[in-house]
Amino acid sequence: MRNGGPSVQLKSLGDGATDPSNESVARHVHAILEALGEDPSREGLRRTPQRVAEAYRYLLQGYSQNAQEILESAIFEGNYNQLVLVKDIELFSLCEHHLLPFFGKVHVGYIPRGKIVGLSKIPRVVDVFARRLQVQERLSVQIRDALQSAINPLGVAVVIEATHLCMSMRGVEKPHAITSTSAMGGDFLHNPRARAEFMRLIGGT
Repeated sequence: MRNGGPSVQLKSLGDGATDPSNESVARHVHAILEALGEDPSREGLRRTPQRVAEAYRYLLQGYSQNAQEILESAIFEGNYNQLVLVKDIELFSLCEHHLLPFFGKVHVGYIPRGKIVGLSKIPRVVDVFARRLQVQERLSVQIRDALQSAINPLGVAVVIEATHLCMSMRGVEKPHAITSTSAMGGDFLHNPRARAEFMRLIGGT
């Protein structure tokens, strides 16, 4: 009710309790809707605060996950010292400046030094850091550093290509602009041939 404080339907955690973080977010969303001149009690918005709270809980689940633990769960000895590349990893994240989505693809490569990591763990690590409030530049570095720390390869390369809705929907309103960032380390930083091979395989220049 508009004049009686927010009345928010909250999902049970299974033991009769509700998630206090969900409850807090839902109540704040309710207040935002009122501040924007909407009526949160109308049919179309009645459950919106709870839906938004649940959506943010899912989209920001990376805060409760540990990239190092994920990588260390699948590290193997490997007599291989050529480029390992996982490209076109789908990316969805939220810009920390406007809480608007940015999305695109991530390309991750590394040159092993006696250890390799399970291939499925690389996209999972991307998601751990992407499912947080982010800027693309920091996201690139975090992915690189996590892989470097876990297996100490000869080099790590990360390239992200993304569309930012804070540029497409507002501000400069350039819907076709693509932002590219890279974070290189080891051989990819110091060896032009290694860097060129990585860029060629991901379709870059």
